[in-house]
Formats: sequence, C-alpha cells, structure tokens
Amino acid sequence: MNLSNLKPAAGSTHSEKRIGRGQGSGHGGTSTRGHKGAQSRSGYSKKVGFEGGQMPLQRRLPKFGFKNHERVEFKAVNLSVLEELAAKTKSTVITPEVLLEAGYVVKNDRIKILGDGTLSVKLEVKAHAFSKSAAAAIEARQGTVIKL
Repeated sequence: MNLSNLKPAAGSTHSEKRIGRGQGSGHGGTSTRGHKGAQSRSGYSKKVGFEGGQMPLQRRLPKFGFKNHERVEFKAVNLSVLEELAAKTKSTVITPEVLLEAGYVVKNDRIKILGDGTLSVKLEVKAHAFSKSAAAAIEARQGTVIKL
C-alpha cells in the first residue's frame, strides 16, 4: 500500500453537473433555472429575509418593548472581589486600572461597586458608581469612596 494506490471509497464521489453545455447533457436550455422569474435571470440575488413575496416573518410578528439608547451599562464588581484584589496586590487603592490589570473589567467598562461580600481592610476605591450598601461598607472601615 502506498500513496499512488489510494482511491476514494466506492460511491463517495460523483462527476460534476455541467450546466449549459447543450441539450444532450440534460442540463442545456434553461440550465436548470426553470422558465422566467427573478431566479432565472443573471444578476439575481435574494434579499435577506425574502420569502418569495409572502409577508416576511420579521414583518408578521408584533413589535413590542422599548430600547433605551441612552442606557449606561456598568460592569458589576463586588466587595468580595475588592477584598481579594487588595490581598493579592497588597494595595489599599483600587482604581479601574488595577481592576483592568487583574482582568475583572475590559478597557472601556464603566464600573459599579456592589455590596456583596465583606470588607476587612481600609480601602480607597475609585469607580463610576457605588451601591448604597457598598459605599456604607467601605466607609465603615474608614475607607474612601471616589466617584469618577
């Protein structure tokens, strides 16, 4: 057995359908496109969501709800994460840059500190927003809360 003996399995391959090569081929004349209509013409391309003239699904379904384009998305970071980060970096100042380096947030994330977990060290925390419980917990440890 060598590379020159290799062949595909029987029945796994078939010859290409040669379209538009005369009537004798069985695929001449209209070249398998049928008679008339958009799909028989050259240059035809179907629009996204087109259903042959039937009212498309996107237009049949009712629209509802509201998307507020002014919405500001925040990345939530809990007190337990700050506690862990302070212990790991041995730092008392937590800024968005520190959170970015640690991999908790992405470059342009706005950060909101939430009050889940406990805090045992005095921290200076800089973030875009704070929940009431988080701010209270940080200040209870004589820490400072700085809104950016």
